[in-house]
Amino acid sequence: MATRVLLIGAAGVFGARIAARLAHDARFALTLAGRTPATLAHLQDELADPSVRTAVIDVEAPGFEGVLRSLEPDLVIHAAGPFQKQDYRVAKACLDCGSDYVDLADGREFVAGIGALDAQAREAGCLLVSGASTVPALSSAVVDHLRDRFSTLLAIDHAISPGNRTPRGDATVAAILGYCGRPIPLWRDGAWRSGHGWLSTQRLPFVSGPRWVGLCDVPDLTLFPQRYAGVQRVTFRAGLELRRLHFGTWLLAWLVRLGVIHDLARHAHRLRRISEWFLRAGTDEGGMLMLLEGIDKHSRPLRLRWSLHAATGDGPQIPAMPAVVLARKKADGTLTARGAMPCMGLFDLDDALAALADYGVRVDLKIMSR
Repeated sequence: MATRVLLIGAAGVFGARIAARLAHDARFALTLAGRTPATLAHLQDELADPSVRTAVIDVEAPGFEGVLRSLEPDLVIHAAGPFQKQDYRVAKACLDCGSDYVDLADGREFVAGIGALDAQAREAGCLLVSGASTVPALSSAVVDHLRDRFSTLLAIDHAISPGNRTPRGDATVAAILGYCGRPIPLWRDGAWRSGHGWLSTQRLPFVSGPRWVGLCDVPDLTLFPQRYAGVQRVTFRAGLELRRLHFGTWLLAWLVRLGVIHDLARHAHRLRRISEWFLRAGTDEGGMLMLLEGIDKHSRPLRLRWSLHAATGDGPQIPAMPAVVLARKKADGTLTARGAMPCMGLFDLDDALAALADYGVRVDLKIMSR
């Protein structure tokens, strides 16, 4: 019997890509869900799969739980962000109807806090997974893959930079703007320090060329010091390909820090539209860097640089990938974990790269020092 998948936020930047990967796959009975019937119908037509259904769902509306229960999903994929201001109502509704749950959240507290539902999930025999996105799902898979090269892992510094022509949605923009200029707890020198969102800029060597990046608040900053015992520093940065957009955001972050702007995220739609004035500039090439430092098995310093390069506009396939991997594992009967947890350790790097093999994505590993 096909696995019944309900995809909430199906028409979004990442949801539409997940839908395209699950459609025309006999393992799934896919239902596209969202708030706008016309948008869902358009996506349904694009997929050209007669088995794909649609359902109008607003997770904030009264009676949402009953609507979800009536659809009897085996798996709910929640791609309707931003998650920074959401609660766990969708995950709890999944518990009530006996469905597994996967979300694409990158909100630090949201992803790190999913464990509060662990006992309930185990009792219900369900799996609730938060953070099936670039962070922490892919980033932790990379660290897990490289961890055995170190006797002691001391530092994890990672960053992403999308191409300027990459599609962006209001939810993603709002999530970034929500922490710009605001204090961010950082694990440095084995203790909690403080930085500020989008500040502390650096210029890093992505495959597509050097790009500016600033501090971002992501789940890894909380989860990695717990997962990788002995690590002394964890940082995450992100940036925009065009200097005018990156440093325009940097300026707004300073205005937030100085108290001139109090709620930058509420301007997400307007700022996203402004950024699209410059879509013809830059490229459709994005990237991810992970820099790991520590001591190798022979007591020598070791520094590794793992890089991912996404060309031909395929960058958005990366945050969409973890949900696709988990859905396939569930359909194949190999996703046996139960409980509520961040998306770490549920698939490995080989699984991730296999799911990206049809796209313009390539990776590289360099030993920087030994």
